[in-house]
Amino acid sequence: MELQGLHGQVVDRIGRSLAADEIRAGEVLRLEDIQERYGVSRTVAREAVRVLESQRVVTSRPRVGITVRPRTEWNLYDPQIIRWRLASPQRETQLRELAQLRAAVEPSAAALAASTAPPEARTALTTHARTMADAARTGDHTAFVTADTAFHRTLLTASGNTMFAQLAEVTEELLTSRHTLALMPTDIDMTAVHRHEEVAEAVAANHPSEAAHAVTRIIDAAHEEVERLLEEGRGACVYGG
Repeated sequence: MELQGLHGQVVDRIGRSLAADEIRAGEVLRLEDIQERYGVSRTVAREAVRVLESQRVVTSRPRVGITVRPRTEWNLYDPQIIRWRLASPQRETQLRELAQLRAAVEPSAAALAASTAPPEARTALTTHARTMADAARTGDHTAFVTADTAFHRTLLTASGNTMFAQLAEVTEELLTSRHTLALMPTDIDMTAVHRHEEVAEAVAANHPSEAAHAVTRIIDAAHEEVERLLEEGRGACVYGG
């Protein structure tokens, strides 16, 4: 969930600086530094630090100050941290890590969904795939992204594995960030739409291996396109995840 208010703005500005290595691991900040740098009250600065502590980005100790933790200790599944990294020079690393995570999880989630998902979840997948197709035909990028994120959230939840389900926020942040950061092609790939329809059909028909294979094709195709665009220096990725 995106933080609101002045302290949320401070958290976002600090987080972006951290993700861009403008503030490095091991650096020690003072509350007074945050107040001065961002022009906020002590109360706002303290609340921002609390949020960053909850994300495991910093630690705060009396008489020591606010210490930036190594990136390996951050809560890297936090949607806001993913957003910061996608907007930073670390974008390529974040994109590849997300692709690898999805490749490890989503095919298994699809197979489980095909085996155990309740009827309403199977119907929802079909509905989301149809909405994606309608949006693609009309060129409505916003509606496409909305339907795409709903599709993958439903798929992960339908697996019945609650740990998979919580990874839906990670996938959703990736897909929506492509839109908000303009990391997308001009035209929506209809091949990607058809692959989502294949997943929905396999889940509806109780075919676990086919569902897993179809999801693997979605992820592999998206990853290949990302790599191609990165090699071209565009730093962009495409719809179809």
